[in-house]
Amino acid sequence: MTNLEHIGIAVKDLQQSIGLFETLLNSACYKTETVESEQVTTAFFRQGDTKIELLANTTPGGVIEKFIEKKGEGIHHLAFGVTDIKAEMKRLKELGFILLQEEPRKGADNKWVCFLHPKSTNGVLIELCQDID
Repeated sequence: MTNLEHIGIAVKDLQQSIGLFETLLNSACYKTETVESEQVTTAFFRQGDTKIELLANTTPGGVIEKFIEKKGEGIHHLAFGVTDIKAEMKRLKELGFILLQEEPRKGADNKWVCFLHPKSTNGVLIELCQDID
């Protein structure tokens, strides 16, 4: 893993949260994007070399809504950059980590992504991400 790429934060109201984080971070949201496969809309902020990603549902009953019902708004996942996502997935699977998908899929911010099940990472949802060439 090369760096902490971003911290994902689950929110109920994306527009309200964008305003809150713009004020908090004294920085403008530089990008919003809908990821249909995940049924989320995201908003990104830069803080040095790391990003903050706000995530909100696009449809009722989605994974972010379910997360918020269980745990409330807040940190949803930590994302780590990798240079070869398939090799990193293979390495982690061989070490006993549970992957939530067998192949990387296209995620937000022009990345290939794969998530690790929180059961194998002390309750923290971990995302691996690699830039799409």
